[in-house]
Amino acid sequence: MKIYNTKTKNLDEFKPVNESKANIYVCGPTVYDYIHVGNSRPLIVFDVLRRYLKYAGYNVNFVQNYTDIDDKMIARANNEGITVKELAERFIGEFEKDTVGLNVLPADIKPKATEHIGEIIKIIKTLEEKGYAYKSDDGVYFDTDAYEDYGKLSQRNLEDMQAGARIKVNDSKKNPMDFALWKLEKPGEPSWNSPWGKGRPGWHIECSAMSMKYLGETIDIHCGGEDLVFPHHENETAQSEAATGKEFVKYWMHNGYININNQKMSKSLGNFFTVRDIGEKFDLEVLRFFMISVHYRSPVNFSFELMQQAEAGLKRLYNARDTWAAIAEQGEPDKETHDAINAMRKGFKAAMDSDLNTAEALGVIFEFVKLMNISLSENENSANAFAAHEALIEICSVLGILYRETEVEIPDEVKTLLDDRAQARKNKEWAKSDEIRDEILKMGYTVEDTRDGQKIKKA
Repeated sequence: MKIYNTKTKNLDEFKPVNESKANIYVCGPTVYDYIHVGNSRPLIVFDVLRRYLKYAGYNVNFVQNYTDIDDKMIARANNEGITVKELAERFIGEFEKDTVGLNVLPADIKPKATEHIGEIIKIIKTLEEKGYAYKSDDGVYFDTDAYEDYGKLSQRNLEDMQAGARIKVNDSKKNPMDFALWKLEKPGEPSWNSPWGKGRPGWHIECSAMSMKYLGETIDIHCGGEDLVFPHHENETAQSEAATGKEFVKYWMHNGYININNQKMSKSLGNFFTVRDIGEKFDLEVLRFFMISVHYRSPVNFSFELMQQAEAGLKRLYNARDTWAAIAEQGEPDKETHDAINAMRKGFKAAMDSDLNTAEALGVIFEFVKLMNISLSENENSANAFAAHEALIEICSVLGILYRETEVEIPDEVKTLLDDRAQARKNKEWAKSDEIRDEILKMGYTVEDTRDGQKIKKA
């Protein structure tokens, strides 16, 4: 697999530190509000990356943090008259509801910045001892002049950045480009004890501390939006490598920007949409399908018209799945179907191995659907339909789509029998329960007992 590496500006062959294991760190949300459409793109894209690496045989360790202390969080919590912790817990819950709606798998580890103060302080002390950090009257700063490789990720020149800054915004800094590692306590802010006085961590240091704790000093892939390359990821790189003397990240992956109707998303322009807003108009699976229909590094223009096109494309896949399922019976497919399935798998792998090209991968899937629809219309072979159906589900699951069950229209008399059967099972009248199940089967429906209750589908 080849990945476009922001650090090298090249397509680099993916070779993790450990051959069979892929360690991934993704910058998570600052939990002070609902996530918007732009936030959904990295969630979806890097969820697909994770799924594909697992599909390709890697043991994936996926870490996504929560920034639960930050200037915006403090301001909102104070405005609402609640603690920052209460605000964080509320919006972590709301974030996780949205990720379920987007069919994003939960991270293996979901660390919070406030639960890693000890690790953060340890790194800052190391930087101070090595001469890369200094204490000022309002906190501790990273000394960008002391670190000669500053700017290598974003490929910016420190002297040019210094000249561009012109005005020294903060007199506490030696250099305008220096960034806060520790912020000393201010009235009305949460704080923790430290060797430099009570305070709280800066934004960038938390990700270095959490990624190192759970993935080691050198991680395979670090992901995030393109807007994070500078300063967040640049600063992460500088402080981490200065502290350890080791390469911090082997592969940096960044997704492109999102515009709304060809304009930058902005509350002032009235084109700002949260994932919840979109969920009122579309199933969130449509938003997921829309995001993967474009290469992750390309800019995306979001519009409701384009979402309707995505909805139609997704419906085509569901129609194929359900049409094939209706005639499918397990058996050995013929050579043509066997070859078509192998060709789809090969094409899908080639697309995904080419820098996670989900747009091309979807093209391969649609070509397979077209081919099998023609084949099955000419010869309604149940074994071919079964094999095609299973292969379609397998490949689409890697993209995290086509997972919803088909809604079955149940006649009122069958619903009544289901209620009777549920009551019989509640009363432990197992023989009666079986008799009702057989009666339902005669009416053309099968019943399955699950942990979530009875599930029914056409026989």
